[in-house]
Amino acid sequence: MSNPDHPEQPTPETTESFKDILSQFEKSHARKKTEDGQRQLEGTVIAVSAESVYLDIGYKTEGILPISALSAGEELKPGDKIPVTIKGRDPEGYYELTRFKVARPKDWTALERAFAEKATIIGTVTGVVKGGLSVDIGVRAFMPASRSGVRGDAAEMEKMVEQEIRCRIIKLDVADEDVVVDRRVVLEEEEKEVKARRYSELKEGDVVQGEVRSLTDYGAFVDIGGVDALLHVADLAWGRVGKPSDVLSVGQQVEVRVLKVDTEKRRISVGMKQLQEHPWDAIAQKYKVGDRVRGTVTRVVEFGAFVELEPGVEGLVHLSEMSWSKKVRKPSDILKPGENLEAVVLGVSEAERRMSLGLKQTLGDPWADASRKFPAGSVVQGPVTSIAKFGAFVQLAEGVEGMIHVSEISAEKRINHPQDVMKVGEIVKAQVVSLDTEKRTIRLSMKQLVPTSLDEYIAEHRVGDSVTGRILDISGREARVELGEGIHAMGRVPENLAKPAQAASVGKADLSSLSSMLQAKWKGAGAGASQPEPPQAGQIRSFKIAKLDAENKRVEVEFA
Repeated sequence: MSNPDHPEQPTPETTESFKDILSQFEKSHARKKTEDGQRQLEGTVIAVSAESVYLDIGYKTEGILPISALSAGEELKPGDKIPVTIKGRDPEGYYELTRFKVARPKDWTALERAFAEKATIIGTVTGVVKGGLSVDIGVRAFMPASRSGVRGDAAEMEKMVEQEIRCRIIKLDVADEDVVVDRRVVLEEEEKEVKARRYSELKEGDVVQGEVRSLTDYGAFVDIGGVDALLHVADLAWGRVGKPSDVLSVGQQVEVRVLKVDTEKRRISVGMKQLQEHPWDAIAQKYKVGDRVRGTVTRVVEFGAFVELEPGVEGLVHLSEMSWSKKVRKPSDILKPGENLEAVVLGVSEAERRMSLGLKQTLGDPWADASRKFPAGSVVQGPVTSIAKFGAFVQLAEGVEGMIHVSEISAEKRINHPQDVMKVGEIVKAQVVSLDTEKRTIRLSMKQLVPTSLDEYIAEHRVGDSVTGRILDISGREARVELGEGIHAMGRVPENLAKPAQAASVGKADLSSLSSMLQAKWKGAGAGASQPEPPQAGQIRSFKIAKLDAENKRVEVEFA
């Protein structure tokens, strides 16, 4: 029976003896056979050219091994020794060598033995036929396109014609002289052997050459001598790389360092940046605390933003260092990835490879001249930034806030909570009561700016004016006097008026009848008294203004 995969029907030639077929095969190849074609030798590399490796195999004539026979990434140099097998001689007289111990069958018995032992044999591709290739292995054999080890398109198949290949017999029908060979299985086994050897050879820290096979979003796969290694995007450079295709291309030759070899999972990790000096190694000499630097925002997180100053060197601008103002709630309100900015170096830790940066420091410290801009007694205004139960905060300048205590909001009425009379964002006016630049605090008062009846009284009178008032109470020699509604003054009782009996009269006056008493007696009361009465609580009499203190809101009187 014929093989259904066989592209052609049997021809008269297939009925010829194997001896005649072998004779015709040998005549068709202008090549001298060597007696040592089946024996493996040790060759010593003499020279290496762009296409071939020349070896001393102990004969008068050197052997020649094509560069294509070397494993990917393998490099040979003069003096290296490798095992080889002689295949034949080329027209120039050099022995043609192969890296593999293979045989060329000489008869059907050899073919049957190779088939039974699944041995690798040598064959020569003679042409492209329907469904595959015709291969000369001493007899005519068929190799399906799917088992050729190359893509099935016509161009790739044509390239194999006249090439010597290693293959394995997968079907042998002596009766019909039907032989099918497989090259792909040999290539796959050789690839496994190369990979296994490569995994055992590679060590962490090795520097190897490789070729970029493919690119992904997360890295590149590099062929480093028959095995693929992952070059992660994070290991391409010390600086941030957006995507591998920005710095690599398929087919590019690269030098990498082996970072990790996992023989069980057959995984290898390599890096390019590890062959370069780490930028942090000299960071202490380049960046000092207080230096102004420029950089690019690479990422914004909840607690701050990272800024790249140079490839591989990033600093963190913490949220608290972004603005002197308290209004910054999250970093993204201030900074965006890709934004260029100027910052000040606040700290450098070479051991931890960390750098802290400040953005607000580039604007200067607003508290530096706060005492000059906001002296005590000056009037300021600004928006309310926040409200608490004890008071309200008012922004006076970028990064400078003052606090109005709830007791300093109004002099006319009691305020339980600041939010009862003001709201966030409202512009208010206040007076600076005190300032502490060390603690960065400013106390403000709104009520100081609202004129009271006492302010008006002080503004309308002068020291020496004669006035009428009522004694509210006396303590020792000090008398508290009411000059009008809500207007109190202090006066010292003269010695000639002070009597022991007056102590019994010290007490609180009944204020309910104040208005009627003043209306009845203030105009001239006591003016015509022939003998001054001793002072006592509730008594209405004449006084002279001794002191008017507008700043401290204080009035002092003398007894007339």
